[in-house]
Amino acid sequence: MVHEVVMDEAGGFAPRATMSPTVPKHVDLRDEGDTLRVMLLSAQLHGFVRRRPPAVRLGRGEWLRWRINYRFRTYFGAGLWRYRLDTLNIFHGTECTPELFLGEPDRTIDERAELR
Repeated sequence: MVHEVVMDEAGGFAPRATMSPTVPKHVDLRDEGDTLRVMLLSAQLHGFVRRRPPAVRLGRGEWLRWRINYRFRTYFGAGLWRYRLDTLNIFHGTECTPELFLGEPDRTIDERAELR
C-alpha cells in the first residue's frame, strides 16, 4: 500500500494525498524475498546533482516515510522558481489501514534540503 502526499507552490502548498495499491512511476520497488527494496527516484531535472541515500529494505510489517523537496525552473533555466515537497509513506505487508501512517514510521529518510 502506498500513501503519497504532495505539496507544491502551484497548489498553494495544500497537501494532496492519495492511497493506492499500485506503485507510482517515481518509486522503484523490488521484491527480495522477505524484504522489499524501496528507492524513491528523483524528479529533479538534469544539471542538478544531489547526493542521494541508498535504497531502503523493509521487512514484512514495516513502513517507511521518505521526504524530499525540490526547486524547479523551466528546462531552459528561465522564469520563476517553483518549489515542491513530496512525502512517500510505504508499507510492506498485507494488513494496512490509512491510520497506520499517522504514527511513527519504522524507517525514515529525510532528504529535505535548504532551498533558497
